[in-house]
Amino acid sequence: MPKFRKIVILGYPSVGKSSLALQFIRGNFCEDYEPTIENTFNKTFKIGEDEFQMTVVDTAGQDEYSLLPPAFVLGIHGYIVVYSVASQKSFIIAKSIFSKLQDRRGKCLMPIVLVGNKTDLPPHSREVQVEEGQKLADAWGAAFMESSAKDPEKSCIIFTKIIEEIDRVERSFGEDEKKCTVM
Repeated sequence: MPKFRKIVILGYPSVGKSSLALQFIRGNFCEDYEPTIENTFNKTFKIGEDEFQMTVVDTAGQDEYSLLPPAFVLGIHGYIVVYSVASQKSFIIAKSIFSKLQDRRGKCLMPIVLVGNKTDLPPHSREVQVEEGQKLADAWGAAFMESSAKDPEKSCIIFTKIIEEIDRVERSFGEDEKKCTVM
């Protein structure tokens, strides 16, 4: 019997949220960019002996003024927060998204993978260094990786990592210091 996991992908417009999702779900990279309103994808995914029925919610891009609707908070197992390594603004918005998640969910350990996307772009276009992304993920207690949505293997690793993060957080609920504080 597969375990159900609902994942939400959040980030500034044009950072590659849909491209990462489609690479994972369908195994292809779409060169054409069309802004996403919201898409939901389903995929059965196996990690080791465990099978997961995943629902992936690909959201419209968020900015500093976006509200997180209850559908992005209630019943969600984990989050993939994406920024572009070629956009400092998208990195700043990632921080804002995390803050909004904390406001809505409370200050607790959340399963999150922070992804610096678009590593396939030329090195001179990079605005966010690897160390900055790692430092931010560490501050959140989140996993971190950089990727290109053009790379099917990396896309798969991102979704494997969020499943691992969900399991890690679920296992930690027995530990007193990890309990949520609702504000």
